[in-house]
Amino acid sequence: QVHLVESGGGLVQAGGSLRLSCAASGLTFSHYAMAWFRQAPGKERECLAIITRSGGHTYHADSVKGRFIISRDNNKNTVYLQMNSLKPEDTAVYYCAADERYLVKEPEYAYWGQGTQVTVSS
Repeated sequence: QVHLVESGGGLVQAGGSLRLSCAASGLTFSHYAMAWFRQAPGKERECLAIITRSGGHTYHADSVKGRFIISRDNNKNTVYLQMNSLKPEDTAVYYCAADERYLVKEPEYAYWGQGTQVTVSS
């Protein structure tokens, strides 16, 4: 059974940083592209970043480009999202997701984590 478990969310002041982690189990991690999405109340789930199986290529949405960085460690079966210069509008539940396809920006991934709350205060 596949499990994706996010951690690292919390409350932070505007301008601060957080690092989210997503630990995967039950799948051959290196066979999957990984992504981070977020969803704020009343809004659609938004794709923030995607990374290829090897980590050699990444995609970042314009809304987070230059502030957020996706990375992965295939030896630890973990994907990360480093979030810098956080803004109140970054407040949302953040999800990691896994799929064998790359560069899927729609929330059509095979596997999802349960989400972690990120709250940015002004």
